[in-house]
Amino acid sequence: MEITHYNIQGIFSFIARIFKDERDSFFEAFNQKLFEEAAGEKIVFVQDNQSSSVQNSLRGLHFQAAPFAQGKLVRVIKGKAIDVAVDIRKNSPTYGQHVSVELSGLNNVILWIPVGFAHGFSVLEEDTIFAYKCTNYYNKESEGCIVWNDENLSIDWKIKSPLLSEKDKLGDRFINFKSPF
Repeated sequence: MEITHYNIQGIFSFIARIFKDERDSFFEAFNQKLFEEAAGEKIVFVQDNQSSSVQNSLRGLHFQAAPFAQGKLVRVIKGKAIDVAVDIRKNSPTYGQHVSVELSGLNNVILWIPVGFAHGFSVLEEDTIFAYKCTNYYNKESEGCIVWNDENLSIDWKIKSPLLSEKDKLGDRFINFKSPF
């Protein structure tokens, strides 16, 4: 497993070994033991989610506060997306900074986003399928949203006119944001 660490503590990505033969390919998308060795702690996943999106869709920046805060292990099964995690841990030296990683069905990069981050992604190819494992259950009352195009975050989503949900259009401005972490 090839692991990449980023400039924000706790976030890392990995590429699982891919086995190819005349039939095509196989790879192990998740191995609890190897994942926990990379994370340096025991992590339990309780929910798997999957979304399909048309090109230029943008989802985020979402998070859930305690007691339903979630860590997410994310990957793209088909298509291509830019995945973004914003550090919203108020005592973190990287508070307000973000990591941006290209995920695709071809590169097989899998990204770990621990609790304390707002998460979003933009879709760069038609019919993109995004999958993620969560460490806690979804709870509507615990969810929060930071507006995707906040000038203080300066995120390059790699798309010009995103398709957004109403919730994502109305997210909090980072300057007014009060982090629950």
